Amino acid sequence: MSEGSGIRAAFPGETNRTALKQSGRLSASESLALQERLARYRGRVDAELERWLPGVDEEPVRLHEAMHYAVMGGGKRIRPVLIYATGAALDVDLTSLDGPAVAVELMHAYSLVHDDLPAMDDDDLRRGKPTCHKRFDEATAILAGDALQALAYQVLSQHPAISANHTVCARMIATLAHASGSEGMAGGQAIDLDAVGKALDLQALENMHRRKTGALFRACVAFAAYAGGNSNDVLQDRLDRYAAAVGLAFQIADDILDVVGDTETLGKVSGADQVRNKPTYPSILGLEGARRHALEMHGQALQALQGLGAEFDILRQLSAYIVHRES
Repeated sequence: MSEGSGIRAAFPGETNRTALKQSGRLSASESLALQERLARYRGRVDAELERWLPGVDEEPVRLHEAMHYAVMGGGKRIRPVLIYATGAALDVDLTSLDGPAVAVELMHAYSLVHDDLPAMDDDDLRRGKPTCHKRFDEATAILAGDALQALAYQVLSQHPAISANHTVCARMIATLAHASGSEGMAGGQAIDLDAVGKALDLQALENMHRRKTGALFRACVAFAAYAGGNSNDVLQDRLDRYAAAVGLAFQIADDILDVVGDTETLGKVSGADQVRNKPTYPSILGLEGARRHALEMHGQALQALQGLGAEFDILRQLSAYIVHRES
């Protein structure tokens, strides 16, 4: 698969690889190849994040230390990976995706710092380490989150690979703002906090997670399409449906891991959702029902890509990886 510049205009014929099997895992060779590719994408965005974050020796030192701590302390980098993977499927030059990849990870890191605060989820552990407000203090954590959010927009507006194209730059900024605001991530968190101790039905739960988790996933595929100059509305709609399904699959897997995982593997306290009496997919559907629903979301993701060629296998495989992940 090419990772060069340009974008394919046609839809090649449908592939029949293992990743298309809705209920199956990737083969050993597919899994290894995917892991190697994800490692390259993670390494790429990590290098870019280091380049854009303020130096820890710059004033205000404590704030900059907290920003580095929140961003560079591990993480799956699923959202930047989704941007790069979509770009690869569309044959977009990955250099033009570095800016949005950095921006979306900064926005995600900000959300975790604020979600962990005592006023919200009150978590003590994140990625196997004390949460930002535990490592520093609440005021510093709040400011670090604020600064990371601001830096995300700075990156989109100033990254040399996209800033020259004012139309693309403006679309990316607007997309990130919408995905992160009251109709997206922040709104989903508000619904989540209000839902503690309440019995939600599946539709209400999915409405919450389409905002809290899914909105940023959908933004990721949009960034790749914008960067590649894609004007095919049908393809963009299919990618959007793919990302919406994958975003829910990711959240379902997260809820399942909170039940079956252990603290050391997860890097956060297992069973925390149950202790807080938060509505989750296992609490509504049961553990096996949640697993089936995750596979249904995987099936929807594959259906959205049906008829697209082998270059989209990276997205098919990424969906399988998300559904079957163990941390």
